[in-house]
Amino acid sequence: MIHKEGHPYVIVPALFGVLFLGAGKKRLGVGSLTLSLLNAFFFRNPERQGILNPDYLLSPADGKVVKVDVERRPEWWDEPLYRVGIFMRLWDVHVNRSPVHGRVINTVYLRGEKKPVFTDSAFQRNEKQVYLIERDDGLPVWVVQVAGLIARRIKSFVLPGDEVLAGDIIGLIKFGSRVEVFFPAVNAEILVKVGHKVLAGETPIARLP
Repeated sequence: MIHKEGHPYVIVPALFGVLFLGAGKKRLGVGSLTLSLLNAFFFRNPERQGILNPDYLLSPADGKVVKVDVERRPEWWDEPLYRVGIFMRLWDVHVNRSPVHGRVINTVYLRGEKKPVFTDSAFQRNEKQVYLIERDDGLPVWVVQVAGLIARRIKSFVLPGDEVLAGDIIGLIKFGSRVEVFFPAVNAEILVKVGHKVLAGETPIARLP
């Protein structure tokens, strides 16, 4: 299945490909059809079956874990927070999902740069979309989409007040980037390490009883 955000990127080059081939321009036609297929692969939106146990916090993104740390963000929470950073490569699925059952409390879009996301400084200076999701028991979870060097647009599909289930789609980043998830460290059991590969809506990254 292809996410609806990808339809123009698939249909338009496919139409041009057909037109070029019909006009005898084989090279342009094949190139356009190849681009259409690549975009279809990028915007794929596979079905996901997550763990139903509400104690588990699921990965919000496909990709590779590049950071697992504990830090303080007093502007968000008085106590230490776990931070898990996930780098989404171009060939990863770029649909982002809610890590918990709960309600969207707030969404904030912050303008910024589109620099490489390999370093932590990108989190501070790059364009980003922040979601605060409150689990059914009141536990807060922050999901942050961070635009990267070739990411052209962050899309959000939820609004404050929306109810979400773990694994529900909340957003998408077009063409590569990074997603960070923050949650209270007290009583949390972290289940991933740097280097682990994770799937959005399926891989448990922490247990928060």
